[in-house]
Amino acid sequence: MSLASYISRFLRAALGVSRRARWGWLGLALAASIASAQGEGISVRSATLGPDEDGWHVDAQFDIQFSPRLEEAVNRGVPLYFVVEFELARPRWYWFDEKPVEVTQTYKISYTPLLRQYRLSVGNVYQNFTRFEEVTRVLSRLRGWHVADRGAIKKDGTYQAGVRMRLDTGQLPKPFQLNAIASRDWTLASDWHRWTIVP
Repeated sequence: MSLASYISRFLRAALGVSRRARWGWLGLALAASIASAQGEGISVRSATLGPDEDGWHVDAQFDIQFSPRLEEAVNRGVPLYFVVEFELARPRWYWFDEKPVEVTQTYKISYTPLLRQYRLSVGNVYQNFTRFEEVTRVLSRLRGWHVADRGAIKKDGTYQAGVRMRLDTGQLPKPFQLNAIASRDWTLASDWHRWTIVP
């Protein structure tokens, strides 16, 4: 074997190993970024619509994974507002779907450094916590949310229910709204979770 062919073979092998190593590192980096993306966000685990004394209520379970940046923002005194949206649609073949029910409920997470307490509030009702994980656990469980009166749902049709949760970046302080536009860390929202209702 000539020296030239030996060098040529060596270079081809070296480039092949280098190429495989690069693909390997690229694959690891991609897997890590996917795992990171899957580890942060909101998803709907389950949701049901049921009758109660005054009409209809929703129970839902969310899986909420905060990014470290969002948790740090809360600890620095930035309140976070989460909106839960529910809609009930009635399909119509001749026109757009009728939507007899469209409601929202807003949750606010805040932190008081002096008391070292987190607060989760809905309107004037609030609950205090000592750990951020406790706030997340309570926020992720929606129980008995009244969404419609009795007459809103008729018994002669089929309905499509939908629920989702999202971080309302419009209620952040102005500098953080700009961060929310530029950074994915502030994009926290579930997809619509939909199911069929036959009253």
